[in-house]
Amino acid sequence: MKIAIGCDHGALALKNKVAEHLQKKGHEVADCGTYTLDSCDYPDFAAAAARKVACGECERGIVLCTTGIGVSIAANKVKGIRCALLHDLMSARMTREHNDTNMMAIGAAVTGEMLALEIVDTWLGTEFSHGERHARRVEKVMALEKE
Repeated sequence: MKIAIGCDHGALALKNKVAEHLQKKGHEVADCGTYTLDSCDYPDFAAAAARKVACGECERGIVLCTTGIGVSIAANKVKGIRCALLHDLMSARMTREHNDTNMMAIGAAVTGEMLALEIVDTWLGTEFSHGERHARRVEKVMALEKE
């Protein structure tokens, strides 16, 4: 699977660990930055990753910042993106099964490395349920972009 990944300076170390983990699992990673610890603006990197997912260049995306909040908000502003801020395994599973999320966000100061990697694996390994009620709800969420 090709996965876009992006972060700000507050999550650079965790982004690099996640990218390395993904590559070891056989995934292709499109690294949208940042690449240094210099202060930067999270919307730039979250949007770059989200655009790669929205246009179909990447199947999924992962964005990170200190809390995960800013990057999740920014990613969700890109048409076609459903990004969930995750910090536990149940949410990682449920957001795929019920919401068919195509992006996830993690806060580097909120979630430790080992848990973050488990969340990534759970999220990537869980398929959308295609249940009628869940599909209907996802359609309603996506219709909000047209208002």
